[in-house]
Amino acid sequence: MKRTIGIFLMAAAAQLSQGQTNSARPSSSENIDLVCEAPSDNYVVFDGTTAQETALRMLIRQMHPDVLPQRVFFVPHWKYLYSARMFQLRVPTGYASVMFTHLASRTVFIDNDRYQGEQWLGHWIAHELGHMVSNSVKEEDAERAAREFRKRLRESQNQAPTSRN
Repeated sequence: MKRTIGIFLMAAAAQLSQGQTNSARPSSSENIDLVCEAPSDNYVVFDGTTAQETALRMLIRQMHPDVLPQRVFFVPHWKYLYSARMFQLRVPTGYASVMFTHLASRTVFIDNDRYQGEQWLGHWIAHELGHMVSNSVKEEDAERAAREFRKRLRESQNQAPTSRN
């Protein structure tokens, strides 16, 4: 367990340190602009494309869950399998593993090689948010909560303005 946590923390620190630069500090007016443009979501998305991150944030906002993830990782298949093995993921018979949640750290791992677009992402992230909201590893509990999130998602997409003046 300590080894798994150590590996996870080292990977997270490496990801965070990649964003550091040696450039000069922005002026106070630039700071104000940066603060205004910062997303209100309190989670970090790693290694996703801009389109994937934008879609993920929009979908989660539309579902409006009570519990948000801390981190979301888009990882290649080999890294996904490694992470699943390190966190001892158990996949029940009849279920696919395209993303999983580590409940203790509220971290979601998405198999980027199986990514199939925004609709796919909405369906499966609802399931992972269901795990977090129900605080349960049981797939049935996650699906029960996910139904509500998928309903909210459909309602918000139906309410989008479709007519133009």
